[in-house]
Amino acid sequence: QVLLVESGGALVQAGGSLRLSCEASGRIFSSKAMGWFRQAPGGAREPVAAIDWSGGIMRYSESVKGRFTISRDNAKNTVYLQMNNLRPEDAAVYYCAQSDIGEGYLTEYRYAYWGQGTQVTVSS
Repeated sequence: QVLLVESGGALVQAGGSLRLSCEASGRIFSSKAMGWFRQAPGGAREPVAAIDWSGGIMRYSESVKGRFTISRDNAKNTVYLQMNNLRPEDAAVYYCAQSDIGEGYLTEYRYAYWGQGTQVTVSS
């Protein structure tokens, strides 16, 4: 079984930055793609970013491209999401997820394991 634990969510002013972390345990982290998704109140869960097993290929949703950066440290079994220039519309619960394959895609069905989420609030 895979356990994913997110951290780093907080209240931040618009224009500010946050770094989310997600530590994984229970499976071979280094061979699996990882993703970040988010869900705002009343909205559907949407993809944010994905990274392949090696950390060499990243994908981003258009809404965060140029502002967010996904990265991973396979030695620490951890994936990160650096969020810069945050906007009020970025406020959501952010979830990390682990795929069953090595390539990272921005589609939910590729992901078998999910964390509990961490809250990001952005004040205007």
